[in-house]
Amino acid sequence: MHELSICRGIINQAEALAVEHNARRVTGIKVLIGPLSGVEPALLAQAFPLASAASVADGAELQIEYSAVVVRCTACDTESEVAPNRLLCKKCGAWQTQVIRGDEMLLASLELEKNETEPDRLAV
Repeated sequence: MHELSICRGIINQAEALAVEHNARRVTGIKVLIGPLSGVEPALLAQAFPLASAASVADGAELQIEYSAVVVRCTACDTESEVAPNRLLCKKCGAWQTQVIRGDEMLLASLELEKNETEPDRLAV
């Protein structure tokens, strides 16, 4: 299950950002996952509590947002939102397309808790 190592990478980024912003803990993590990323969101959600245990993100809420697949047609230069298994241009039907969005897995934001203050939201 490579989602556990992905979670550990997310936690490492969160810990570095918490140190950088003088936060004592991370209370929320939002990630953006595209359907072509190779990451299984359900497995990521299952692995997160194990990966975050005994870290600054222990007990943090993991929020997963999904991105659509968008392609740019090299024949007619049109951008289209398409199904993950059908990367054809919606305008001209050409198969010569480039994926613009939908293959990413990004740390979108963190919610940090500083010493006895309200949580800060950090867009990454």
